[in-house]
This record gives sequence, structure tokens and C-alpha cells, in this order.
Amino acid sequence: MQKIPSVDLQQFLSNNPSNKQAFVSQIGNAFSNIGFVALKGHFLSDELIDELYQEIKNFFNLPQEIKDKYEIDGLGGQRGYTSFGKESAKGKKEGDLKEFWHFGQYVDKNEVLSEALQKVLIPNIIVEELPNFNKVGKEVYQQLEKTAKYVLRALAIFLELEETYFDEYIHNGNSILRPIHYPPIQTEPKGAVRAAAHGDINLITLLMGAQGKGLQVQNLQGDWIDAIAQPDELMINVGDMLSRLTNNKLKSTIHQVINPPKELWGTSRYSIPFFMHPVPTMDLTCLDNCVSANNPKKFEDITAGDFLFERLKELGLIK
Repeated sequence: MQKIPSVDLQQFLSNNPSNKQAFVSQIGNAFSNIGFVALKGHFLSDELIDELYQEIKNFFNLPQEIKDKYEIDGLGGQRGYTSFGKESAKGKKEGDLKEFWHFGQYVDKNEVLSEALQKVLIPNIIVEELPNFNKVGKEVYQQLEKTAKYVLRALAIFLELEETYFDEYIHNGNSILRPIHYPPIQTEPKGAVRAAAHGDINLITLLMGAQGKGLQVQNLQGDWIDAIAQPDELMINVGDMLSRLTNNKLKSTIHQVINPPKELWGTSRYSIPFFMHPVPTMDLTCLDNCVSANNPKKFEDITAGDFLFERLKELGLIK
């Protein structure tokens, strides 16, 4: 596959069964072959997207000493600010050429949570200098979470599960919205890129800001393909948790963000992925219907919480 397929969520949301099934087949086949799709018909408005970009530019333009006060020790980077070069890809010593912010789950204050969830759900960090920053972040988070829910419902049908199979696992899940700033490159990077080749940890990732060149996806033949979405599209990919659950029927694809040509080093790049995580107690044991004589079980049993902890240590975010 040499091109990222494009799909329209409105097909799945329509009352037409054949349209719904067409979407299920399209996204299921794409995730089985390359692990990526470009998705239109999502729940984000152009106005909301523009608002968020303005707010994150406002934040990353703050003086470094102000940003630094929002980098909180002991959270493993799960909320608030992570400074430039702090995160590295699995197996890489060089830090990625980026800084980022994390918005996390928003729980209804009237909802009674289990003891296990109370332990892992971390409050969001409020930026005092930008009164609109957290408000817009919360709205985008919730619209992307809603979009992801329907994508997972389509994948449940593709996997011959109940359509709502994932609903209980993603409700109050440990999902993250991550606005990223790749600052202008000042000097020749010594082996570092904006985001080194990696797979995502989670169930699925929904990426805003993939309209320009930079993001590349590795297909099954090992070729790097430019992944460029249209202005009204999100780029969506399979994460390692979903790959494990489906015994690699759905592919978690290696991808990277390469450095721009030298003439564009003086420009910033922004992208905003939403990492859809389940609750930490979700069992990622390979589904029975994804294991066969032709496709034997490839992964050890593990919970989502334990898998996330392992990977955060590998990324250098937990010591």
C-alpha cells in the first residue's frame, strides 16, 4: 500500500446499513494492511480547531520559566508540560526535538469511581496565564473522544464482536490530548529528529495537524510513505494495545516525524494527537477469534495499566 486510505465517519453514523458496513470494511481493511486512515466526518468544527491552535501557540510562546512551572515532577509527563528533548523513542538515546502539553480525562463530578480508577485519574493542570486554554482543550478532548468511540465501534463489528465491546473500557479511560510544538531548528541535529520512528502505546490515535509534510508511515514492505491529510481530515492509526488485543490482525504501524528541509528549519511545526487509552484494568489478552493455527498467539497476557507503565519507563518519562 503506497497511499493512506480516506474514509468518512458519516457513512458509519448514517441510518443506511450498507453505508455503515462499507465504512466497517474500509477502515478494517486499512488497519489490517497499513494501520492508518485519514478520517473525515468527525465531530470537530473548523472554529474549534482554529481556537485550539491559537491557544497552544499562546502557551508555547510563554517565557520558558512560566512553562517550566507546569512541568510537575512525579507525574511521568501524564499531565501538564513536558520540556524540549525530554521524551525519546523506544530504543533511542537522543531526545525528540519537541515540547508538549498533556490534557487528560474529564470525569463527571457526580460520578462514583472505582477505587482503581481513583488511583490513576490525575487532575488536569490549569494554566493561570491563559484563561481560555483549558476550556478549549477540554472541548477538543471530548469531541475527539466521541469520534474515537465510533471508530472503535466500527472496529468491534469488523472483529466480529458486539458493537459496543470497547465502550466500557474507554469510559473514563486514561486518554491523552497532546498538543506538540516542534520549535525551529537552530543547529544541525546530532542524530535527533522531531519524532523518531515509533509505534503508539494506546488503542488508537487521532491526529490533528497532519496537513503538511513531515509525518511518515512505514508500510509492510518497509517503505516510508508521506502521510498527509486534507484540511477536514484527522489521521488515525492503530496503537500497540489494539495490536496486542487483536494478535496483530490490526497493525500498529511504525511512523516518524522527519526534520524539514534546511530552508524550512526556521519554522515551527504543531501537531495535536489524541491518544485513546482504555481504563488500566482492561485485559489485553489476545482475542480468541484472532488466534488460529495460521496466526498463533504472539503476545503475553497483560493489562493496559501494566503495559502503559512499562512503555513510559522505556520512553524515559518514568525513571
